[in-house]
Formats: sequence, C-alpha cells, structure tokens
Amino acid sequence: MQPLRFLCIEDDALNRRVLSDMLNVAGGVTDECANGEDGLAQLDANEFDCVLVDLRMPGMDGHTVIERIRGRGDAKARLPIVVITAEGSGPGTARCLRSGADRVLGKPVVMDELFKCIGEILGAGGALVM
Repeated sequence: MQPLRFLCIEDDALNRRVLSDMLNVAGGVTDECANGEDGLAQLDANEFDCVLVDLRMPGMDGHTVIERIRGRGDAKARLPIVVITAEGSGPGTARCLRSGADRVLGKPVVMDELFKCIGEILGAGGALVM
C-alpha cells in the first residue's frame, strides 16, 4: 500500500515542519511549499491525496489557492482540501467552505484532530490510519 501524499502550502517554515512531522509520524509523505504559486506548481507536477493550505500568505492567499484548485478541469479539482488557520471559527470558516475547502482546522494544530479530520475526508472511517 502506497503512503498517502500531502501537499502543505504554508508560508511559515516552522508550521510547515510541524505539519510534515505529524503526517510523517503516521507514515504519510509531505511536499512543502512556502506560497500559493509554488503550491499550485507542485500540484501540476505531482499526485497528492490531500492539500493542506494556510489562509494568510504573501502573494496568493489561501482562498485564491482553493478557488484555483476547485477551478481546474481535471480530477485534481476534487482533491480534499484542509485549511489550517489562526483565524478561528465563525465567518472565516464559512468563507473557507464557500471557497471550496472540505474542512478548517485552527492553529495550533493538534495531531489527533488532524488525523481525525483527514481520516473523515478521505473516507477512512473517521480516523487516519496509514
């Protein structure tokens, strides 16, 4: 069985490393990008099972990244997208979902919550098992 591949688009290097380390603990493979433009280029060049994206990034923000992914004319338009944000809940969450995100997680990310979220959206019965 192939490990799950994740694309992490996050401008903060420490946050990228923490997310990658969490996913690696579960046997996942993570490609990291520091901005939306690089993230979309990585998505063009590689296959992923799930995209994790921050909202506030210089240049292209997370909402635009999500909208660009959802606007693709191929199967990658349906990739699960999890927003990782410090903005919390409420109107920000609603906007993320309107943009096309599948889920929104607040920072700091808790490993169990991340695994549960990914497991649910990938259809693993509610918990990530890799």
